[in-house]
Amino acid sequence: MTNYIEYTFIINPLHPGTEILIAELGSVGFESFVENEKGIAAYIQKTDWTETVLEDIYILKSNEFEISFSKKEIEQVNWNQEWEKNFTPIEVDGSCVVRAPFHKTFNVDFEIVIEPKMSFGTGHHETTFMMLQYILENKYSKKSVLDMGCGTAVLAILAKMKGATQVDAIDIDDWCVENSIENCNRNGCEDVNVILGDKGALPNKPKYHTIIANINRNILLNDMNQYVKSLKEKGEVYLSGFYLEDLSIIKNHCNTLGLTFVSNKESNNWVAAKFVY
Repeated sequence: MTNYIEYTFIINPLHPGTEILIAELGSVGFESFVENEKGIAAYIQKTDWTETVLEDIYILKSNEFEISFSKKEIEQVNWNQEWEKNFTPIEVDGSCVVRAPFHKTFNVDFEIVIEPKMSFGTGHHETTFMMLQYILENKYSKKSVLDMGCGTAVLAILAKMKGATQVDAIDIDDWCVENSIENCNRNGCEDVNVILGDKGALPNKPKYHTIIANINRNILLNDMNQYVKSLKEKGEVYLSGFYLEDLSIIKNHCNTLGLTFVSNKESNNWVAAKFVY
């Protein structure tokens, strides 16, 4: 049985400090996170832990946040039990609910049942919530859709439920791919094509009517050229995972590639934006 090291972080201000810290910790081997009213609990396998594991976590050195933490070793964590204690249903604009199997059924047009486990994308985060809103606003009948950086595949599942004929979901993390396949099967979306990979898995010829990418600013900027190569004429691109102050940078880069800005949503300084080709 693998033991874990649990770090308990108290974060001020909570937002966007929580989101930034989770992203940074995930890049150095932390596997799971449980949010609370003061911050997060973060878990890393003892075999992956070193005394210097937090050395390159930039936010811990930032003057913009006050972050304190403690750590302890714990035995194997029952992740499903942890999620069951902390994961609450998310309702989006009265027509979509994202819930876990242990929650009651909701009377809405689109009900997505997921086991989030250690994957990102439950709908709680502002970026996922806004992307769900964008999908609800659009029609997908006879359209091909790409969910890039799919996490739990909740966005791919909703696009499929809304009538998309072909949906590909790609993630670089093998755990996310496994979790996405489980969630697609659980929601009757077995024909969603879940792929392990990065931008290298994308075609060089136009294939998608819609591309959804909820990742982060640097990856979006780096991969945008490949997204455009994979996008059909008059196709749409929905981007999120960045802050309001980054929107102008994203806009300018997209414009150089032939994408036109249409609109954006904002929540707690996080942004989702729509572009057309």
